[in-house]
Amino acid sequence: MHQPSLFKSFFLGGFECSTHRRSDGRRLDLLAATGHDRWAAHDYAVLHRHGIHGIRDGVRWHLIEQTPGHYDWSSFLPMLQAAQRQGTQVIWDLCHYGWPDDIDIWRPQFVERFARFAAATAQLVKDESDGVPFYAPINEISFWSWAGGDEAYFNPMARGRGFELKHQLIRATIAAIDAIREVDPRARFVQVDPAIHVTARNDRPGPRRDAENFRLSQFQGWDMLTGELWPGLGGAPEYLDILGVNYYSDNQWYHNDGSTIERDSPDYRPFKGILSEIWQRYKRPLLIAETGAEGDVRGDWLRYVSEQAGLAMQRGVPIEGICLYPVLDYPGWTDDRHCPVGLLGFPDEHGNRCVHEGLADELHLQRVRFKQMSAALRPAETLT
Repeated sequence: MHQPSLFKSFFLGGFECSTHRRSDGRRLDLLAATGHDRWAAHDYAVLHRHGIHGIRDGVRWHLIEQTPGHYDWSSFLPMLQAAQRQGTQVIWDLCHYGWPDDIDIWRPQFVERFARFAAATAQLVKDESDGVPFYAPINEISFWSWAGGDEAYFNPMARGRGFELKHQLIRATIAAIDAIREVDPRARFVQVDPAIHVTARNDRPGPRRDAENFRLSQFQGWDMLTGELWPGLGGAPEYLDILGVNYYSDNQWYHNDGSTIERDSPDYRPFKGILSEIWQRYKRPLLIAETGAEGDVRGDWLRYVSEQAGLAMQRGVPIEGICLYPVLDYPGWTDDRHCPVGLLGFPDEHGNRCVHEGLADELHLQRVRFKQMSAALRPAETLT
């Protein structure tokens, strides 16, 4: 069985940090909407009490570089310093769907500005901390390309330009990695994208082929980074470090009508098989970078994902952790409704958040389970 070693805890917490503009032009800022930007130190401390010592969190580019080339770190530095004081290990998302308003994302200047911003962030992180830094340069290249480049769901609100957007985001990712490594060669990178399964309802060759082609499209971003696909973008194996696999209950669907494949359906593919396929394809360590469910099924979903991850690890798949995402309840992107998904709820005036006991109990059980699995193989070591 694979022994995780990259992160301070096997279970991590992810803070929703989207900063995109919706189709109506309104910019979202989920770190502010959830109160995490104000209560980051408090939130980190609470997660420590639940055995979570590693997290995903966000650097809000649109706030930091409001004037080209001038960086105001006041929105980021308190979070960085709080994490350092408390021993919280962070994977910093550098671009979670949002960028400064003065940049045209389709132009070469986007790539150049993002690389300079990434280098400046890396320098600050290096100055403020001594641990190996982790970055997720651009979140969900595949999903963003589809949502922003083909469906006009959010910025840049385009249609029929998804592949073009994907190329641009790959260029920016490569440039950012190069820039960060110039500042700190120790840096590690998590390339985050959804893992999906798509099939057709009937056995006709055409629909089956179309569904399979869509399913295989999930690998395009990672293939571009390695240079296997469109090598002219500059990809090479060294740009693919840690694979961040995002997986939710609606990540499997029928290509014909888009309806979700339920877990009790014979068409549902066990998550362990998806993880094994990704491992066999890339031979890179995996982080389940986002997973969660809404309402009272939160604990049940964590149990399923954890059990499947454990089975994959027994097959030798190097899964380094499972990130509860979002770890806080948040207001919905499109309608501001209360989305009850987190281990923790919204804060009161003192920063205190209600704990979802069902998810907390399941998290405790799974932490114990993974610790026992690890101890059975290597008794001298412990897994938090």
